[in-house]
Amino acid sequence: MTRRVAVYGAGSWGTAFSLVAADAGCEVTLWARRPELVDEINMTGENGDYLPGVELPKRVRATCDPADAARGADIVVLAVSAQHVRGQLEGWRELWTPSTKFVSLMKGVELGTNKLMSEVISEATGARPDRIAVVSGPNLAREIVERKPAATVVACADEGTAALVQSVCHTPYFRPYTNPDVIGCEVGGAIKNVIALAVGVTDGMGLGDNAKAALITRGLAEGTRLGVAMGADPLTFAGLAGMGDLVATCASALSRNHSFGFRLGSGLTVAEARKATTQTAEGVASCKAIEALGLRHGVELPITEAMAAIIHHGQKPADVVDALMSRAPKAEAALLPDSVGSIRQA
Repeated sequence: MTRRVAVYGAGSWGTAFSLVAADAGCEVTLWARRPELVDEINMTGENGDYLPGVELPKRVRATCDPADAARGADIVVLAVSAQHVRGQLEGWRELWTPSTKFVSLMKGVELGTNKLMSEVISEATGARPDRIAVVSGPNLAREIVERKPAATVVACADEGTAALVQSVCHTPYFRPYTNPDVIGCEVGGAIKNVIALAVGVTDGMGLGDNAKAALITRGLAEGTRLGVAMGADPLTFAGLAGMGDLVATCASALSRNHSFGFRLGSGLTVAEARKATTQTAEGVASCKAIEALGLRHGVELPITEAMAAIIHHGQKPADVVDALMSRAPKAEAALLPDSVGSIRQA
C-alpha cells in the first residue's frame, strides 16, 4: 500500500525529507507558506530557494493550502520553526483525524514554556505520545538530497508507530533506526545546535581544533547530564541522535548553527549575524530555553550558558571563552549508565 505523507515546511530539511519519502515509495505533499515557492516546485521540480540544482521526484507535489496537504495523509511531518509550530498546529487542529501520526523534524525547545517539540505537538493537537515520533540524527540536508549515505533515529513511545515512520523513510542511501527514548533524542537534537554555535564561535576566533574537540566532548557530557535528569537513557547520547548529530553539526560547513556561531566569532554582532543568515539557526533561540531547563532540573550547562550570554545578554565571545577556561578544575564525569548519581557534574 502506498503511504501518503504530508510535509509541513519547505525549507532545506523539510524538502530533503520529502525527497527521501518519495524515494521510499510514498506520495508526498509538501506545504510551503509562499505561493511563489509552491509554483516553482510544481513547475520546475526544484526548490531553488533552499536546495538549488536538486530535482525532486515526481511523487512530490507542493501546496500552500494546509488542508490540501492534510487530505488523506497517513503521516504528518513537521519541519517548521520550533518557535512557531504551536500557533500553526492550533490553527490547523481541525485538519487531523484521530489516527493521524505526527513526525517532528524540529530540533529545538520552545521559548517561554521550555517544552520539547513532542510535548508541544501533543498539547497543540491532542495526540497521545503513541502517535508522535521524532526523527533525529546526523542529517545534513544537502548531502541527503545528493543521496549520499546517511543514518538517522526514529524515536517513539510506540514501537508500531516508530516502525511505520521507519518504513516511509528507508531508502538505499538513508538508513533509519528505531529507539523508544524520545526525550533523549530530542534533548540531543536541541542541545547539539547550541554546541555547534559554540564551536562556530571558536572557529571564527581561530582557536584551533583542540578547542573544537573539547567543546564537542564536553558538549556531549552537557547534553547527557540534562537528558538523564529529564528521564532519558544516557546510552542514547552515544548514538546517532547524540554523538552522531553533534559531530555532523559541529564539524560541517553545511551546518547553519555552526555558520551563525562562526560569524559571531569573526566579529559580527548578533543582529549582523541574523541578517547574514538566510535559514533558521534553531540554537539561537533554543539556548535560552535549554538554559532554563538546566536551572529547572538542577544541571549545570556551562557551554549553553555561555552561548546564552553572548546571544541574549550581549557579552563578547572572547570574554565568555576566558570565563569558560577559568572555571575551577574538576574530575571528568564518567558517562556510563551506572554513574547517573554523578552525571550532574559540569
